[in-house]
Amino acid sequence: MMLPAPDTVFIGVSTKMYMGYAHSLEWVEQLVAEVDARPALTAGRVVPFVIPSFPVLPEAARLLAGTPLVLGAQNCSWADGPWTGEVSPSMLAELGVGLVEIGHAERRRYFGEDEAMIALKVSAAVDAGLTPLLCVGETEVLEPEAAAAMVFLHIKAAVSGDWSVASQLVIAYEPVWAIGAPEPASAEYVSRVVAALRESLAQHGLAGIPVIYGGSAKPGLLPQLDGVSGLFLGRFAHDAANFGRVLDEALSFCTADALKTPSRGR
Repeated sequence: MMLPAPDTVFIGVSTKMYMGYAHSLEWVEQLVAEVDARPALTAGRVVPFVIPSFPVLPEAARLLAGTPLVLGAQNCSWADGPWTGEVSPSMLAELGVGLVEIGHAERRRYFGEDEAMIALKVSAAVDAGLTPLLCVGETEVLEPEAAAAMVFLHIKAAVSGDWSVASQLVIAYEPVWAIGAPEPASAEYVSRVVAALRESLAQHGLAGIPVIYGGSAKPGLLPQLDGVSGLFLGRFAHDAANFGRVLDEALSFCTADALKTPSRGR
């Protein structure tokens, strides 16, 4: 997936393992209907993406063909070869996947994925032509500047210090303490963390790379955020109508943003 312009808004959702096969495909069809009902999405200012479970990917690719929805995968291996049970980035690309989630907090905590493994996966995904959706975030509430410093180190480790690779990422800022919580992190907190993170990234010419927020994100949050490139939704978007509501917020956000001079510098 080629990254669009710096002011693009990304709105995505993952199913994790909450849905079975038939339910997943029914839900994907509902997302397609929500997207088709919003022809303004074809302009590309808002990029919607959906990340279902691995077995769903081939049929989901067929359902998404010709729509603005980008297909993503929830994980990938670090290479082709004798890795039983893994799925290689090259196979994902062959299936029509455009981006792949790497480094989610659950993978780090429960599957022992460390920074070295995450870096291997990021490199393999880029080599296969996929856009890594790199998940990063602090484990406890910190001062925004401290949280941003921790996130910056996660990003640096994930690209092994090669900032040319970082330019090909979408960053999913997901404070671990907010994942699965009743409410997301406050808009002020998220905006301050992302602003401080962009200051650090600016030292490497990367202030404009996409940084989206995830962690109990839901309708109503996006209009409150400043300097954030979109939302990575979870359970709240398992109701396709909520996905549509957030798309409307993003489209309105882009329209309002385009009228401002200078831009908000997402």
